Amino acid sequence: MKIKNFKDLIKEVHEPGICQQCGGCVSFCNSIEHDVISMKDPNSPPKYINEDKCLECGICYLLCPQTHILDGDLKKTYNFTSFSSMPFGFIDNIYSCQATDKDFLKIGTDGGVVNSIINYLLEKKVIDGAIVAKTKTAFSREATIARNKKDLIEASGLKLDLSPQLNELQKFHTYTSSLPQLRDYKFKRLAVVGTPCQIYTIRCMQSLGIIPSENIELCLGLFCYENFFFDKLRIEKFEKEFNLKFENVERINIKEDLIIKLKNRGATQKIIHIPFESINDYMRQACLACSDFTSIYADISFGGLGSTDKFTTVITRTKKGIDIIRKVINAGVIKSFRLEVTSKEKMKEKISQFCQLKMERFENFMKNKLITWKSPPLALEIDDD
Repeated sequence: MKIKNFKDLIKEVHEPGICQQCGGCVSFCNSIEHDVISMKDPNSPPKYINEDKCLECGICYLLCPQTHILDGDLKKTYNFTSFSSMPFGFIDNIYSCQATDKDFLKIGTDGGVVNSIINYLLEKKVIDGAIVAKTKTAFSREATIARNKKDLIEASGLKLDLSPQLNELQKFHTYTSSLPQLRDYKFKRLAVVGTPCQIYTIRCMQSLGIIPSENIELCLGLFCYENFFFDKLRIEKFEKEFNLKFENVERINIKEDLIIKLKNRGATQKIIHIPFESINDYMRQACLACSDFTSIYADISFGGLGSTDKFTTVITRTKKGIDIIRKVINAGVIKSFRLEVTSKEKMKEKISQFCQLKMERFENFMKNKLITWKSPPLALEIDDD
């Protein structure tokens, strides 16, 4: 039987337009002897740069979040012991939390919880660094390695200036290709903050026992319904359609809809809510080919959905994640809002609705693309104890 390789990824994933650009294949392949593939253009799938040096080992094909080859192995590893059509994953518990550090709370998209946890782990020397997304503009980010609180604050900073001299080559997107940063990581213990497709790829790497996944100590997953892509034409269309200017955007957030906060130029800050169905034209097409909303393979998952303003919804999934959340709460690094049973169930229901919507969108997209894909059974298992 022929082993599928990068050529097959080009045909089955790149050409249909469903490459997530997570960078997992580049991170693995460029960590061995030769640079065979590259991801220099963040707006395009990886490409061959030394095709003649390709070993055709097929590992890049196994790692890709669009091939689903290792789904069965991952379900066993991450406690998917019951079956459901809703990709909710295993849940130990669900919280609504907020950072106690004023700096992290101020700059946080929601409750500043992710940065607070990373900072705690850095101070306690549990990890040596973390791969996070650094804000360049309101609609553009880049991956960076944070080694201390200063790095974390700079990565999340509110300086979102956008050059008015836009040209046809300027492109902005909310998705960050973080995994290629693994190539440059020189320490032993690393935390990675990533989207569902990135966390999936890391888990595949760990399942196969390949470098550089042995350096990843903790996977912090983000809720992800969709990411956005803007070139000059889309920027002009978006500004006209929603009556705003990119340079006036202070921050963006996603809960039940897209939330845009404009820079405060008066007594009150203007906040714009845009329904998802109104922004389909700005979505990255690859997001349509993803069915995971809550980062089901993470140690801990984070998002704004289900929690009130300036609070973060936190889902613990693994023993490691459970232990870390217990420690940061006990240490006073974050505070957990006490949830009554009815409130917790309402949070779960709201999150499950988005899980189902994303799964249905995924299945419809793949059907319309005429791509053969068998839906893997996913688990819904909740323990409130």
